[in-house]
Formats: sequence, structure tokens, C-alpha cells
Amino acid sequence: MQYGYKDWLPSQSYYAFATQAGCAPSRAYGAGSQTIFDCLVGKDTNTLINASATISESGNFGTWGFLPVTDGIFVQDLPSQQLLRKKVNGQNALIGNNAEEGTIFTPQNITTEGDLVAWLQITFPLFTNDDIAKILLYYPSSNASTALNAPHFATSGNAGPSALNESSLGAGQQQRAQNIYAETTFVCPSYWMAEAYSDRGRTSYKYQFSVPPALHGTDVTVYFGPAAANIGPDLALAFRQIWGNFITTNNPSIPASVANGASSGNNTTSNGAANWPPFTVYAPYQIDLNQTGGTPFLATTSSYNITEYGEPGLQNNITLVNAWTWEAGRGYRCDFWRSVGAIVPE
Repeated sequence: MQYGYKDWLPSQSYYAFATQAGCAPSRAYGAGSQTIFDCLVGKDTNTLINASATISESGNFGTWGFLPVTDGIFVQDLPSQQLLRKKVNGQNALIGNNAEEGTIFTPQNITTEGDLVAWLQITFPLFTNDDIAKILLYYPSSNASTALNAPHFATSGNAGPSALNESSLGAGQQQRAQNIYAETTFVCPSYWMAEAYSDRGRTSYKYQFSVPPALHGTDVTVYFGPAAANIGPDLALAFRQIWGNFITTNNPSIPASVANGASSGNNTTSNGAANWPPFTVYAPYQIDLNQTGGTPFLATTSSYNITEYGEPGLQNNITLVNAWTWEAGRGYRCDFWRSVGAIVPE
């Protein structure tokens, strides 16, 4: 979140930092010759480093004590609003998000709607009760508790259970919280960027990396290597060609034979990634990067024990999908988050 530089929340972090560094004010302003900032400037590096680390670690789970702020000069506005006005300098963008961006940033003790509401109140301190009611409306779920042993599975994105309530790493109220954090922090900004780089002579392309568990950052091994055990060589090749082609030609399209994968033996069937359409508001398409098949194995990912799938048997499942209706209407929820930018703020 990007608050104003003198807003309440960043100010609390600043005063807590000053106190930890030994610069807490003990007298009213004007009674001394040194300001808090002057005191901080006089401290040694290790004192400042330790104070900063202590305050950052003391904050709400999944957040940081110190973040960019809007000062009206260097950083002039919220990213969500600048992107809405298409205030960007580039010409072309390739933008992606992972299927489960929020899990590792969300406390894993949310089993009832009461737990969810308590977490929302801490995570969004400017929200009123009415604002929280809107969140519950945009992210519907059952009021019942979710058993710890409830089955977890990846959603298809465009049919059946959605990320609102189900994933490889959560279900019910827990997944509800994880998806809220994912969309407001990572996923919706990818939508806003894609929209900002559309029209006015600019072009954007969007994708989602969906290979379970598809946590934040798990896509990196695919295009930089070495690929994780749940990534087949066909998908690694396709993903690397997507980025390589975009860098060299401004277009991430890849041959259908590469998108379908050599192991499938399918070199003739068309694939959406072979003629990748630019993202537009009236045609908000994205490529979903996933796999089918494979051999199950037990894996520990970010402290979670889950079943993943590796070789032999992995095959590409790369498809063109509607990003707006994806995961039970993700595009509409992203419009909601932008509409409450003044109190989120982002």
C-alpha cells in the first residue's frame, strides 16, 4: 500500500523506528535544539539497521514497516490511478501473475468468517464496517468453519470451484483471505498495468502461471532455470520462448508446436499462444500456462506438504482464456479494488 508521506500509518512506523533508535522525543516541539530527524542522522549505521529490522518484523503478518509513499512531487499519485490515466512511458508490456500469489503472505489460522473479518480490520485499517461488508460481498463464501483436513485442489480458472474458495493450499475462509490478499496486492495491479499499456499506440500481453501450487515467485525457476521438479521441459521451453520473443520482437507469440509441447506429439493443432492477442478492455484475453499429466510426488513448498506432479508424463496445457471472467469474475473485483484506492491505498 502506498500511503501519503504524512498519513497516520507510515507516521506510526516512523515514530516507532525513531523510538527504537533512541530518538524518541521527550519534550514538546521547540523545547530542544534537535529534531527527531536530526537525531536519526547522528546515529550509526548498525543502530539504524537494527531499528528498521525490528520495526518491520513487528508489523502485521505479510506486510512491511516501510514502503513507498506519495509525496506529491517525486511520487505524485497512487499507481492504480496513474495506470487508469495510462500514465506510462513504455510502449509494450508483457505482464503476468501466478495463480496463488497471496498464500505465503497470509496468516494460516483463518477458519471462520469472524477470523476473516478480524484479519480484514488489521490488514485494511482505514476500512469501515460498510467497507468490510463490501469485501464480503465481492468475495462470497460460506459462514461455516473449514475443517483443517478439507481437500485442497487447484481450480481450473474458468469452470467449477474458483480461487474465491479453493486452491492447492487452502479452502473456505482461509482461501478467501489468501485470494483477497493475492488480488489486491499482486494480481489486480497486473490487470491495471495490462490495461494501461493498451490503446494509444501501446501494446500489452497478459498471462497467468498456473502450475500448482503456483505460489508467488515459483515461476522464476521456469524461465531462469534450473526448473523445479514440477516443471516439464516442454513448459520451460515454451515460457522461455515467450519471454525471448517478446524481448526481441515485442510479441510473445510462440509456434503452436512449442506451445503444445513436443511430448504431446501434437504439432498441427492450433494454440492461442501462437497468435497471442493483445490485452484490451473489450477483449481482455490472457494465456494460461499450465500442465496436465505427470507422476505424483510429495513436496514441501513454503512449509506446506502437498502433492505435486513431475516427470515422466507432464504435458503442456497452454490455453487462451478470458481474464475478466477468470476465477469467477476477477476483472470485476479488480475494478472494485481500484474504486477504493483512497482507503486501501494502492
